[in-house]
Amino acid sequence: MTVLTMSAAEVSRFDTLMRLNRGEIRPVDAMALLGLQRSQLYRLLKRLRRDGAAGLVSRKRGRPSNRRFSGAFRDRVVTIVREHYADFGPTLACEYLAEQHGITLSRETLRQMLMAAGVWKAKVAKRARLHQSRYRRQCRGELVQVDGSDHDWFEGRGPRCTLLVYIDDATSELMHLEMAESESAFSYMRATRSYLERHGKPVAFYSDKHSVFRNNNATADSDGMTHLGRALDKLGVEIICANSPQAKGRVERANGTLQDRLVKAMRLAGISSIDEANAFLPSYVARHNARFACAPADPRDVHRPLAAHENVEAEMVWREERTVTASLALHYNKAMFILEPTPLARSLARKRVHVCE
Repeated sequence: MTVLTMSAAEVSRFDTLMRLNRGEIRPVDAMALLGLQRSQLYRLLKRLRRDGAAGLVSRKRGRPSNRRFSGAFRDRVVTIVREHYADFGPTLACEYLAEQHGITLSRETLRQMLMAAGVWKAKVAKRARLHQSRYRRQCRGELVQVDGSDHDWFEGRGPRCTLLVYIDDATSELMHLEMAESESAFSYMRATRSYLERHGKPVAFYSDKHSVFRNNNATADSDGMTHLGRALDKLGVEIICANSPQAKGRVERANGTLQDRLVKAMRLAGISSIDEANAFLPSYVARHNARFACAPADPRDVHRPLAAHENVEAEMVWREERTVTASLALHYNKAMFILEPTPLARSLARKRVHVCE
């Protein structure tokens, strides 16, 4: 016994044609209800009288689509992905197929091809979690989220290192990327200096409670500021420390995207050192922003240019106080420095001075 399956549109068409066949409505009314011309209407009515309801079922049902890719083309695409992009997701693989091989496919078409070939497995749908989203800031430069991502960026081809990420909250634009040996005060100072010289001063940086941004052991007789915080305060840039990783979710999600996309891009480019990566990052940032950045709600850019009297190089230093002895010596970092007995040096005897590294 054959079970006839009809779509809702076909059931509606069947009902209208049966009413026409019984003389309950006029042909003109049926044409208006079905959106058909007279010749089409009578062709369907003839098919209904000859074959019954089965005559109204689409003849294309169960047949391969006329726009279906050939088996040879599907095999070629799957072979390219296996050889070059085996661990790429369908979205990223689509981009590289278009850029590197001239093959343009939709993400879903490629996903279905890869699933059929066993290269990709469907992910289990995650249960949606209810959470209150924070609105983006209105202007570019109003809030820049900062974080360091420690990862095996070179996949064993080079040393494990940290990527310092600066992303604008209003536009999701990667403002600056810099690879460093570790997430240290000196690496952040170097990266922040590059940021300020290129873009100007944002209103605020938004970071976690890393010791570079916040003095977690501050005492009552100290100002609680870190060396980077003191330098930014001098330049008029605020540091806001988030209470949880979720609060700075934009940069956290960017880290996950970079650990997927940037790692693969550097693999294809044969990059295996920090210097090579830093030379490659500007071109990657441009591609990333073209793909993911969005327009701000307010088109103004509130970055402020550096003033003539603001010396970023002089401010972005590790600064500590020491006392110059009567013999014109001072101790710093397990070493003793003896000053030349110049008139300026003699005037510093028994006084507190700043040592800047």
